[in-house]
Amino acid sequence: MDNNNDEELSLKLFIVLSRAFQSIKKRVEEDIRSYGLNPTEFAVLELVYHKGDQPIQRIGDKVLIASSSITYVVDKLEKKQLIKRRPCPSDRRITYATITSKGENFMNEVFPKHKTAIDEICAGLDSKERDFMIHQLKKLGYFAQKL
Repeated sequence: MDNNNDEELSLKLFIVLSRAFQSIKKRVEEDIRSYGLNPTEFAVLELVYHKGDQPIQRIGDKVLIASSSITYVVDKLEKKQLIKRRPCPSDRRITYATITSKGENFMNEVFPKHKTAIDEICAGLDSKERDFMIHQLKKLGYFAQKL
């Protein structure tokens, strides 16, 4: 009986977690779109803004998007003059995505607003509850990775 109850709880946890994630993701994407970017463009721009120049070939791993989409996303951001490509001086096979001054100014204005929007989305939990959820979800995620 306990095993059956655990299975039911696990299923309910999965459903609740999935629905919560979808609701949060929808609100975050609405915020991002209000700045004239799609979520993938924002993720790439935010990575380069916070972490500095990034090899284009490795961006997909860091922002969890398919490497086949990276060139397209970088092209779009380049057309918007938010990032530019810079060849690696020591290895012709590597090209870096570099934030432009226009991109830097854009993120200086937009990122604090985005951070506030995420805080408002998460306001259903107080600070202690957020910290607890972070630890619990990490624990669950690491366990699932090991399976």
